Amino acid sequence: MIFEAGSCNSEVENPKSDIKSGVATLLSYLLVCGCKDTRKNRASQSEIITIFVFLKMKLLLIIIASVSLTLGVVGIFLPVLPTTPFLLLSASLYARSSDRLYQWLITHRIFGNYIRSFREDKAISLKHKVISISTLWLVMLYSIFFVVNEKWYLQVLLGGIALGVSVYILSFKTKK
Repeated sequence: MIFEAGSCNSEVENPKSDIKSGVATLLSYLLVCGCKDTRKNRASQSEIITIFVFLKMKLLLIIIASVSLTLGVVGIFLPVLPTTPFLLLSASLYARSSDRLYQWLITHRIFGNYIRSFREDKAISLKHKVISISTLWLVMLYSIFFVVNEKWYLQVLLGGIALGVSVYILSFKTKK
């Protein structure tokens, strides 16, 4: 993208590369070029608005991906919350918004394995299926009989959630 305003000719190599570089380029353009020629500056103002919209969208995608990653991490410890779909969503959003964050997630020691194995095989290993389903049912049965033992509708709801998540996990192919 090339900005032209009067004698100023600033070139942005890749505005999608990073939010900081996009903001820095935009600010340097505004400081160096100024408002010398109003006719040419009108076109550059639309380019500035485009960059601002693009940066806001990138930032929004990064925030949503980070929230999804947080839910995925929590899902490792809470059996009701699935880990892999949130990590896949995070990877997809990071791929669209930040190459650096995407590479960090894919090469991460723990999270990268979840994403790579699911993307390559569309399967869950038998070990992970057994651990997730047994942990799910242990926590749910504890909750059903000791936490909400007097409220039958909550017991039915928790049992239904446990059954649904179990069926969902078992619906995937088993990776050997």
